[in-house]
Amino acid sequence: MFANSRSVTTNQTSIHDDLDRVVRRHLQHPWRAPIADHDVQAFRRLQQWRDAQGSERPLMLDSGCGTGRSSRALASQNPNALVVGVDQSAVRLDRATRRFETLPDNLLLLRADCAGLWRLMAGEGWQLHRHQILYPNPWPKSAYLKRRWHGHPVWPTLLSLGGELEMRSNWPLYLQEVQAALQISGIQATLSALPEQREPLTDFEEKYQASGQLNWRLTASL
Repeated sequence: MFANSRSVTTNQTSIHDDLDRVVRRHLQHPWRAPIADHDVQAFRRLQQWRDAQGSERPLMLDSGCGTGRSSRALASQNPNALVVGVDQSAVRLDRATRRFETLPDNLLLLRADCAGLWRLMAGEGWQLHRHQILYPNPWPKSAYLKRRWHGHPVWPTLLSLGGELEMRSNWPLYLQEVQAALQISGIQATLSALPEQREPLTDFEEKYQASGQLNWRLTASL
């Protein structure tokens, strides 16, 4: 049953007609919605952990990390950096602690809403060395543009955190929109198909690969 993942079904055949207007509006008008208390508490935990580990070390963020597979790999590959895997699901993060016998000392798995946490990090002037968003986006309907990161009011905050951005998806149109949103924001990005025979970074990638679907990768220097 693992290799039966469906292709993305959408009523959208090209980059959204409203993308330019939505991105420019968010760039011009900072988002001022209140930040949830649980995100503030998560950020305090992150601050304490970072201070204890050494705040001068490069900081890498794996947003929407799910069960932490990609976060663990990133931390193992970058032992001098601090890696934070963030997900809003306690169930998925608990699965990570059961799945792996040990986690690298330079890895923190943190339950938080990405939008809230990003805003708190940006408010303290934090800068990322790397930011990866490998969750393939679950909002394929045209009406859902504002639920995609590049259509969300937190978009300028994501950009302000800087670093090397990498996003992956089995839906190329999603990443084409990200590329267009970055260009509107004055940033160039590269989009390419991932090699079909490679080691998956996430369970999603492994599932799509087993189902014969291409995965795509976008990279940009923010």
